[in-house]
Amino acid sequence: MSIRLALPTGDPRPAVGTLLQEAGIAAECYEPGSRVLRSVVEQERLTLRIFREKDIPIQVALGNYDLGICSDVWVSELQVRFPLQRVVRVGSLPGARMRVWLCASPHSGVAAGRVPSAEALAGARVASELTNLADLVGVHLRIPGYRLLPLYGSADAYPPEDAELVVMPAEGPEAIRDLGLVPLHCLYEGGLTLIANADSLASKDLSPLLGKLRPFLGGDKGTIDLPRAGGDAPFRTFERDYSVVRLALPDGHAQRHTWAALADAGLTFEGYEEKKFVRRPGSGIDGLEIKVLRPQDMPALVATGAFDIGVTGIDWLTDHLCRFPSSPVRMAVDLGRSRYKIGPVVDHDFPAETTVEAVRAWNALGRPVRIASEFPALAEAFARDQHLASSQIIPISGASEGFVPEDADILIEGSETGTSIRANGLKMLDPFMESTNCVIVRNEAVTARTDLLANLLARLQKAAHAPAVS
Repeated sequence: MSIRLALPTGDPRPAVGTLLQEAGIAAECYEPGSRVLRSVVEQERLTLRIFREKDIPIQVALGNYDLGICSDVWVSELQVRFPLQRVVRVGSLPGARMRVWLCASPHSGVAAGRVPSAEALAGARVASELTNLADLVGVHLRIPGYRLLPLYGSADAYPPEDAELVVMPAEGPEAIRDLGLVPLHCLYEGGLTLIANADSLASKDLSPLLGKLRPFLGGDKGTIDLPRAGGDAPFRTFERDYSVVRLALPDGHAQRHTWAALADAGLTFEGYEEKKFVRRPGSGIDGLEIKVLRPQDMPALVATGAFDIGVTGIDWLTDHLCRFPSSPVRMAVDLGRSRYKIGPVVDHDFPAETTVEAVRAWNALGRPVRIASEFPALAEAFARDQHLASSQIIPISGASEGFVPEDADILIEGSETGTSIRANGLKMLDPFMESTNCVIVRNEAVTARTDLLANLLARLQKAAHAPAVS
């Protein structure tokens, strides 16, 4: 019987790879840059899967994996909300430590290290990717009517216009000040940790792997330190200016395509280039404010009126509308760039070549069909549209190809070339949609500058007909 080990991709990968090498653990295909997310090491009796860190504690808790290595903050993030999950911290591992801070904007008037009273913070918007920790802070401080803004990232960009408080990773006070924020309290500090499924630890012989890792275990485990309110510290909020148009531009993979579209539209913004950006580029246009954010967050931000216009992907807009069919956001311009197909991905040996054939096989399983996706609402719509008899949606945060076939039957995934899909022994059946980058707006504008909004849309419409960047 093999031991199932979940390993992280992203920033911790080099350190974890070095650790495994020093421990004498053969981790095939774990070298940086490898597209392979699944491997079996026969001589070690070891099954490896590579995930985004956020997903590792969940997979271990479910019993899909016996052991996992990840940043301890994601274990705390899970256990804050689900304290009875079957996850055990075996011990800390060497690696960079992470700190998570509660921060505010200088506009709020607070001093560093002084958390205002609950009454002063009433109605505060708290933005974070670590939503459970952020929620814990709001409950602990008893902030009346606080609003949690779940994010995919870039939390530092939100104050003061779009959030009063943020919970985010930062090395220390100076790094927070460099981002233009005020450090209020360090909520969490921890490093890498080895975790185990409680049932596996009690019933399965994990000693072949634990024995090799034991010499590296030690150090302090991650700790949560909740703040105390600082009494009468002042706190000012920021009201949206409806006399301006607010434009959200994407960072990440979508940036270069968006920059090219803007250039074709005759729009250049100081601080937003093909490969570099600042969070608040200069627009050079009177009445236009710009902020650079994650494209995944834009549909909700435009729908709520925080922004008037945004550039995101059709995939993220569709997923948002599948979840909130009455949301007042729509596509205004299809820019036609960053093009890729989305469809059901299955194991290469799955006995079907079309979705119609696959549906018959899935409905014959006699159990819920497991569907993993970064687009959970889109995945649910797929199951409904294909009349699957029973399905289980598994929201994930990335490294998608590692889930099929052991932890999911289907992956609803986007692919431009199919290279990663093929590298992991998978295949895509019939794609059911094509995604490109697009311009989104509210059905009814909230800005008073509808003339400027119309002018921007007209210019971007011309860019939609220009040759797309490959």
